[in-house]
Amino acid sequence: MSQPRNDIRNIAIIAHVDHGKTTLVDGMLQQTNVFRNNQQHAERVLDSNDLERERGITILAKNTGVVYNGVTINIVDTPGHADFGGEVERVVNMVDGVLLLVDAVEGPMPQTRFVLRQALKRGLKVIVVVNKIDRPAARPEYAVNAAFDLFIDLEATEDQADFPVIYTKALEGQAGYEPDDLADDLTPLFETIIGYLPGPMVDENGPTQLLVTTLEYSNYVGKIAIGRLTSGSIKEGQTIAHINAEGDLKEGKVTKTYLFRNLQRVSQPEVFAGNIVAVAGIADVGIGDTLADPDDPRPLPPITVEEPTVRMTFSINDSPFAGKEGQYLTSRQIRDRLMRELESNVALRVEATDKASTFVVSGRGELHLAVFIETMRREGYEFSVSRPEVIFKETDEGLMEPMEHLFLEVHTDYYGSVSEMLGRRRGQVTSIRYGDDGTVYAEYIVPTRGMLGFRQPFLTATRGTGISHTLFHGFEPVKGAITTQELGSLVALESGMVTAYALTNLAQRGTFFVKPGDEVYAGQVVGENIREEELVVNVCRLKQLTNHRAAPTSITEGLTPSRVMSLDDAIEYLNEDDLLEVTPTSLRIRKRTLKHDLRAKESKKVKVAA
Repeated sequence: MSQPRNDIRNIAIIAHVDHGKTTLVDGMLQQTNVFRNNQQHAERVLDSNDLERERGITILAKNTGVVYNGVTINIVDTPGHADFGGEVERVVNMVDGVLLLVDAVEGPMPQTRFVLRQALKRGLKVIVVVNKIDRPAARPEYAVNAAFDLFIDLEATEDQADFPVIYTKALEGQAGYEPDDLADDLTPLFETIIGYLPGPMVDENGPTQLLVTTLEYSNYVGKIAIGRLTSGSIKEGQTIAHINAEGDLKEGKVTKTYLFRNLQRVSQPEVFAGNIVAVAGIADVGIGDTLADPDDPRPLPPITVEEPTVRMTFSINDSPFAGKEGQYLTSRQIRDRLMRELESNVALRVEATDKASTFVVSGRGELHLAVFIETMRREGYEFSVSRPEVIFKETDEGLMEPMEHLFLEVHTDYYGSVSEMLGRRRGQVTSIRYGDDGTVYAEYIVPTRGMLGFRQPFLTATRGTGISHTLFHGFEPVKGAITTQELGSLVALESGMVTAYALTNLAQRGTFFVKPGDEVYAGQVVGENIREEELVVNVCRLKQLTNHRAAPTSITEGLTPSRVMSLDDAIEYLNEDDLLEVTPTSLRIRKRTLKHDLRAKESKKVKVAA
């Protein structure tokens, strides 16, 4: 018989990007004496990944556990970005309640919807935490009312919509039941978690059942499976049944069992139902598998996540600079790394092609794939990727394409140009309202194809002041042709070193991505043309030797600085016939066909066919 365990609470914290979720976890850790009084610790301690710290977002769901008044609170920190929805869909299986964190100024934001919808679907209870109430423009009453409207919009039950509200200053570690009456610590928050959210329903004497939701790896004990133990117990050294997603059963031996305490895995001789636990010793365990009792194996329903919507090709780097900067270059090394990623990244798909050196990698969106590319790059891999393209779906109703729900905040002065841009990308406006401060809040349904490469022109059109967020909307019939590339490329004529003399003479042709002294090769994209067509230019041209010498500094000073592109910018820039060469130290955009005469013949064939 299942019974609640009142000494445990398993909770997830969900919020929009930058609403203070990870900072709140810092405060909870601090006030449950995880850190010594004199111990130095990083801010946003759960954002342990370098990429998370640099981008200021949570990418990987992580869990920790604290003890408050004898009750263990297992906390799962979830990503706020929809591209990492695969992480969210996994971890909601482990929890019984949710803290929904909203900013006191902004209220619930678009990225909150996706995660909250997943939690409400599973019938989880929610506590609304209104954070940053000390901001000058804070409007806590509006934030609570907007949260209630969101619950109704997402079809929450009457019980779920009757949520308690806690007001916090996460940075100062204060919480209270009223916005103007905060305690000196987070006691009201802890008390509400224990009093309102239910403990896990468990069958302590039943057969062992654990659904694997996360994987980690240790150099000492190998692969570690993490999930919530729903019934029974697991001991070190016991034999266990491993049932994979297809239903195949194998027996394995548990070598180590852990609980999460503070910021560490703590080894335990035995773990019991209700806890989020880690188990080592099952070598080929995967996400969605069940660990069960060998004498009474009962598989749990495997985890299902939404299908990917965007794909790119990953291939070996075959440019003239191949092998100069990377450590792992071969197709076998790249394939092994892709297969290893599949073990933990459930929203990713990898397919082989008829070329042994090329793989099709599918994900939730540009950001999802860009983060994976950056991770591989930092590990020493060198490879090339193609322009992202959407995944169409063939149905009884015909060919369908993925659509995005786009939320915009732009000043009224710039809304006209943004609206025109979205019109060209087949966007349809669904709602629009005007704020008192001249801000336009608009919602569009746009084909995913139209959102590829949208960010850079959007920021340019709004002078960097616009805010946009997207959520996956669903599949609809194909909307027709979309042209997103408005300007052509400047392509290097020959290999060599870029000279200031050449760039000075070509300055009127467009914007350059290279600077004097850079090495380039024939077929490399070195800039953006001011016209629509591609233009081949010689950026390595030297000045003819004469008796007259200009001071080198005067030439360089007159040059417009080159445009430095991040990985996200470079992926957005790619055209259909471009590749992005990714190495640990460089990002180079190049033509798929490097020889100019062959490229000209190919484009001629395309025009004739059209």
